[in-house]
Amino acid sequence: MQAVTGLISARKWLAALLALAIVGCASVESPEFRRLPERVELNGVPFFRGNANQGAPQTLAGMLGEQRIRITPGLLVKPLKLPEAEASLQGSIEQLAAGYGLMVYPLDTSLHALLAQVAAGYPVMLRFNDGTLWTEPRYGMLVGYNRAKGTVLLRAGMERRRLMDFDTFESAWKDAGGWAVLILSPTQLPANVDKARWLKVANDLSRSGQEQAGARAIKTLESRP
Repeated sequence: MQAVTGLISARKWLAALLALAIVGCASVESPEFRRLPERVELNGVPFFRGNANQGAPQTLAGMLGEQRIRITPGLLVKPLKLPEAEASLQGSIEQLAAGYGLMVYPLDTSLHALLAQVAAGYPVMLRFNDGTLWTEPRYGMLVGYNRAKGTVLLRAGMERRRLMDFDTFESAWKDAGGWAVLILSPTQLPANVDKARWLKVANDLSRSGQEQAGARAIKTLESRP
């Protein structure tokens, strides 16, 4: 009887694994996924090596550098209230970026949503479970992918070009909460922009004291083709 029960449990476990595999394959074989360029790498995105403070200052410095703000990770430690405020880093990142008049636009929790932005030329800031010695999720930038090989390219920690396969990356990202954002000028629009989401970020930016930046963001949305 125990052998029969064990066999049934094993079959259920295998069925669950197969279902997950089918879902994963379906997502990367969808028509919208296949419409993306086969390979993208954003070579010009600034990179700062370092593992301190979950990599948040290093990653944020790279994102701000992409917006032509001259900054180093060391100058971001105090504004981010590190290391004391590691648990509330996401809010601090958004506030700090808003202080520069930039839009922090949250992305959907799907691999396609992230790759579409990279294909449009935008690096994505995100959190992921490193899977090595780090017990806490850390921050990195998604700067490329290769559909044929099924890999993504991250800037994280000491690695300028860290390759991860789609499944490993998606699991590591979602295990850390699925947080991913763009940090954009108010004159830039994300790929497949969600109008309501963009307007919310613009209004939040205005309420933070950046009224002109918020107004420019709304104007940019209204004047899109």
